[in-house]
Formats: sequence, C-alpha cells, structure tokens
Amino acid sequence: MLMNAIQHACKVVSNAIEKAGPAGLYGLAGNANATGDDVKKLDVIADDIWIECLSRSGVCGLLVSEEQEKEVIIQDAAKRGPFCVAFDPLDGSSNIDCNVSVGSIFSVYRRTSPEDQPCTVSDILRPGTDIIVAGYCMYGAATELVITFAHGVQRFALDPALGEFLFVGDMKMPADGGKKIFSCNEGNALQWDPPILKYVEDCKDQGYSA
Repeated sequence: MLMNAIQHACKVVSNAIEKAGPAGLYGLAGNANATGDDVKKLDVIADDIWIECLSRSGVCGLLVSEEQEKEVIIQDAAKRGPFCVAFDPLDGSSNIDCNVSVGSIFSVYRRTSPEDQPCTVSDILRPGTDIIVAGYCMYGAATELVITFAHGVQRFALDPALGEFLFVGDMKMPADGGKKIFSCNEGNALQWDPPILKYVEDCKDQGYSA
C-alpha cells in the first residue's frame, strides 16, 4: 500500500508538471518553505498531492515534507500505520520555469514507538542506516521512478499509454568504475573547505570530465 501511494503521487505530480504552462502554474507562490527557499506554485501542488496520497494510504503514521514547517502526524488510529516518510515533493523546482528536469525524493522508516499511540518525531529523526526504502522520481523527457529496498536499485519508467510504471532494469555501477566524471556546483566554491577545493582541482588534473 505504501509504494502504491508513492507511485500514485508521482503520477499525479507528473501530470501537473506536464500541464503547468497552459494551466498558468509557473512562477512563485509568494512565500518561503521551511528551509528558506522561495516556494513555486508547483511546490505547493506537489506537496498537497504527496501529503494527501500518503495520509490516505492507511499505512503511514508520520510525514515530513520540505514544504511544511512541522511534521504531519496521523492521529486517527484507523488511518495510521507503521511507516514514517520524509520527502521533498518537488526537488529542483527553481528549474521549472525553464523546463529543466525536476524530481521527488523520499525515504521511509518503520516506526519504533508503541503502535497504539500516535507517532513521535523520534520515529523519523534517526540515522540513514535505519531507512528501509528510499528513492526518487524524475520528471523529464520521461517520468522514471528509482527505488531501493536495501538490496539493489530498481528502475521503472512511466508508460503514458498504460498509465503504469514498467520495470526497466536493475541499476548497477560498471565493474570498471565507468567514465571518470565529477559533478559539483562551483558557484559555491568560495564557501568550500580547503580539502574539498583541492579534491576538485585534483579531479580536473586527473582527466575527469564535468
């Protein structure tokens, strides 16, 4: 049920992004989110979609969204479950207006508090090693959902004709390490620590492409 709710949220967000231009959904919503970023109209829509899908799934007890100041705790015992989900409903939303790929990212924890009580923040403020499911959905030339259940990474693509995610294959690092590529935002280089600056310069000297 949890993954069904997540994949449904991804489909609805993908549809909203496809129609954003004609529907007048580009631009700012006029406020800032919990991390201080300017909120876009599609940020608000994507956040509503994710919260609605997860809270109605019946298997979630606590939700944490980048767009919300506080955690969302499911109080109704008949509608809550064992999973706690942290997510950014629309990561990279500053790229929306120029039609560059954006995505949703999420991670899932299993609650540790007594199940006869509402979840607490301690159920999700835990190390990444406690995550049981994580993934992202990329909205671009195609809509792709990438998931790990701690045993490999699986890739799915949304078939618009069927309206379903189809399995594409397992994602693996090449045995030889693949191409020598580094990626970073050098616009922040003035704030980097000296070891990071040296590492990036070493990458350039050793033939890595950006």
